[in-house]
Amino acid sequence: MKLRQGSRGAAALAVVVVAAAAGCSTKAPESSGGGGGGDAADVQTDVGVEGETIRLGVLTDLTGVFAALGKDITNANTLFWEENQVCDTYTVELDVQDTGYVPQQGVQLYSGMKDSILAMQQTIGSPINTALAPEYEADQIVNFPSAWSKTLTEIPGTGVVGATYDVEIANGYDYLFQEGLLAEGDTVGHIYFEGEYGANGLAGTQAVAEEMDLEVIEAQIKATDQDMSAQITQFAAAGVDLIALTVAPGQTASVATVAEAQGLDVPILGSNPVFAPGLLQGPAANWLKSHLYVASPVSSFDAHPELLEQYKEAYPEATVSLGVVVGFGMSELMKQVLDAACENGDLTRQGVVDAFDQLEEVDTGGLVVPIRGFELGQSPSLESFVLQPADVEGGATVAAEAFEGQFAEKIAG
Repeated sequence: MKLRQGSRGAAALAVVVVAAAAGCSTKAPESSGGGGGGDAADVQTDVGVEGETIRLGVLTDLTGVFAALGKDITNANTLFWEENQVCDTYTVELDVQDTGYVPQQGVQLYSGMKDSILAMQQTIGSPINTALAPEYEADQIVNFPSAWSKTLTEIPGTGVVGATYDVEIANGYDYLFQEGLLAEGDTVGHIYFEGEYGANGLAGTQAVAEEMDLEVIEAQIKATDQDMSAQITQFAAAGVDLIALTVAPGQTASVATVAEAQGLDVPILGSNPVFAPGLLQGPAANWLKSHLYVASPVSSFDAHPELLEQYKEAYPEATVSLGVVVGFGMSELMKQVLDAACENGDLTRQGVVDAFDQLEEVDTGGLVVPIRGFELGQSPSLESFVLQPADVEGGATVAAEAFEGQFAEKIAG
């Protein structure tokens, strides 16, 4: 990590999770900002710090359309802070609440926790982050969202953990072109959620289409829509060469099932939230393994065997997803911010925002793609992995290591 000056940057689980941390973890990357600081009496504080305990908020999805992802990310947040401290001094306590992926529920839950937290370790979902944007800015809250919409980069203090959806899916397109799975002038059918998540993924498709003369057939759906028969029938009639998705795993499963039934034998490209390993237990498993490509901010567990071992030991019954790696990555980012603020002698909300704004060239030890910094309105990263579903822990293998595609810089802003 470097610092820059003057830059801007389930229901049972909805309880307070207390991390009885004993020291720095050997199971997660050490923060380059830690190791100094120490005496809490020498550090200025205001909200969310009592004695040597820091309290962080988590607004996750444990019961909605992204429940599988939300559980793994949140469990990973918890495990990280059980093994890590801030400045080798402060333990971290998480206030975990389930929004069910309902924006109004998220706003209400934040209202109940905001007077007792220093920052937000996680807020899942672009719609919920967007709904809370005015409050996060007014309250000077640093927040790491479990969402990658470009609109979130416009919220001061909000750190998207990787490339935004438009850059991410554009990197996926680049991979497909390089592999000969898509060609200039082809036709793409894109199914996307209404709202920021879907719109930003579609923007990536539109940007690539402009560069490569693609024809795009757009199909907007609601998060509650589950049957994709009508959309796939439309795509088959149009002779699409690719199906692009900015949806949730349930819709991905329907797309694969219907495409196979209709003989629409074309690649499927998805933004990172479209897949969960539980899909490989369903009827679409084989089609997904041979057709789906997922642009992702994280690699497979082959690169993180120690995290897999730690997580399985703590949650032996879980179907483990790569949300575990995302959860550890965003926790490491928060640790670097809090360590820097602590070493600056200022763990007030403003002090944490100041430390966040100074992050540059952030290294999380390979947990997530390289973060170039959190500039307002810009994608924090230009790189993505490309994954394919497989019968392995985490449900995916690496088709392409992290790379910057030919469209990324122009789209990133």
